[in-house]
Amino acid sequence: MSELYLGLDVGTQSAKAVVVDADAQRIVARAASPLELIGGLAEGAAEQHPDSWWAAVREVVRAVCAADGVDVAAIRGIGVSGQQHGYVPLDAEGRVIRAAKLWCDTETEAEARELSERLGRPVPTGFTASKILWMARHEPEAHARLATVMLPHDWVNFRLTGERVMECGDASGTGLFDVRERAFDAAALAAIDERLAACIPPLVEPGAVVGEVLPDVADELGLPRGVRIATGGGDNMMSAIGAGATRSGVVVASLGTSGTVFARSDAPIVDPEGLIAPFCDSAGAWLPLLCVMNVTNVTEEVAGLFPSMSLADLTAAAAEVPAGADGLMLLPYLQGERVPDLPSASASLHGIRAGRLTPGHLFRAALEGTSANLALGVERMRRLGLDVGAVRLVGGGARNPLWRQILADMLDAPVQALAEPESAALGGALQALWTVCRADGDARALDDLVEPFIEPDGDPVAPDAGGAAQYRELMVTMERTTARLWG
Repeated sequence: MSELYLGLDVGTQSAKAVVVDADAQRIVARAASPLELIGGLAEGAAEQHPDSWWAAVREVVRAVCAADGVDVAAIRGIGVSGQQHGYVPLDAEGRVIRAAKLWCDTETEAEARELSERLGRPVPTGFTASKILWMARHEPEAHARLATVMLPHDWVNFRLTGERVMECGDASGTGLFDVRERAFDAAALAAIDERLAACIPPLVEPGAVVGEVLPDVADELGLPRGVRIATGGGDNMMSAIGAGATRSGVVVASLGTSGTVFARSDAPIVDPEGLIAPFCDSAGAWLPLLCVMNVTNVTEEVAGLFPSMSLADLTAAAAEVPAGADGLMLLPYLQGERVPDLPSASASLHGIRAGRLTPGHLFRAALEGTSANLALGVERMRRLGLDVGAVRLVGGGARNPLWRQILADMLDAPVQALAEPESAALGGALQALWTVCRADGDARALDDLVEPFIEPDGDPVAPDAGGAAQYRELMVTMERTTARLWG
């Protein structure tokens, strides 16, 4: 009988599930369920209630368990990926105290600035630390009930197993973690609240079994009893596994609501300005990572202006517009931005002249603006010592052929799209496979288990010399314009 492994990815826009067959080395089932932000909140606030995550998890797990070709009795393990940085506060009984503030919440800008000053190092607004301080300041009665700090994927693990634990990868995105020591920073915790250290769950090692799915939860989800739960990790850590960044030299770019670029490193790479995150990965190494907050949300916003045109139509129209969009430039900061560190910035359109507000011009400007912002961050990673020789591309935006070429030109590096865009859910399943193998005495390396699942989608896209030169000028203009507008 083939062994099956289930990967879950609880994101901002949806929850996804994949089932992989370890022997056939392929995905045999998949499902997705949409998620939405809570409406009517204060400006900058972005929240979801964890109960909505669980409802979506229940839906996608039941769907893949009912899929053709899935023998539910053969499911051996589960790995959970979750959106990073979200704050899930639990009381002593394990109840959620309030809705989770998410990675894209900028309501905590003042708290992030205060923590940065107190700690003498940058604490990005999106990280969990500022959210904890915000609740302590603005909702003291809720903070007084705090017994456990959890991140989104930790909470899903908790619902599955009843265990309150964390792992180094996701924990390193809290702003409260010492990545060199792979441990929480006691001084940072005390800077928020002297009792906060007691609210942090214990850390579990990479490749450890967190626990088994609870019997009543197994019945609720349609799973067999005794399924083992891996540590899981943040979506970027799981995407690294699902895209094959399980050895040094593999660089991955993910084009989702936000955009990330990351690579496995055998040692931490620490940016003195804190713009490139020095994360741990979820397999025992490190994962230097660039995150920008505006990618497919920008292209979707522009596409919404032209409801009669599909994304394929808009891409075709944009392909007819020359590189540089005839001088039309979009600063893509719809949700503020993390890199550059501009949480209060807004998007703006520059170079408007007659004939430049066509669908093709606007969509090309959106593709180029988001890509340029990402490429400027990659240049910073290169200056810090990361070798970017070739890039694997995942996420929804990876399907767009024009976007792939623009990125290749701007990064001045070959770009290879992968056949499986949902690398985080796949990474969860593969981490579960590795974990169960280890628990059963099979010492194969994670990379050896992962590599057979990594399939390219078409040929690599090489950078065009002329496009690369033109885009270097655009990137300089964008950087200067951003500095002029936002300091």
